[in-house]
Amino acid sequence: MARVEIYSSDWCPYCARAKSLLKKKGVAYEEIVVDGKPELRMKMAERAGGRSTVPQIFIDGRAIGGCDDLYALEKKGELDPLLKGAA
Repeated sequence: MARVEIYSSDWCPYCARAKSLLKKKGVAYEEIVVDGKPELRMKMAERAGGRSTVPQIFIDGRAIGGCDDLYALEKKGELDPLLKGAA
């Protein structure tokens, strides 16, 4: 199984939606909450190619993007292979 990291905020509905999809798929993930932690948000933005909004999702170190990007991968049938580490 791939390593999944999600940078999030406690108040973010898009974060909740992304985490819900991952939970529905039975995927374990590491959540990194950036609320009140500018150093973590800066690290997230560096890893995400400058994106500073949450969520930012990484699968096996690859920047996937945000919630809409995660759902787009799901719709195209590309998310499961990534989560299995086959892509």
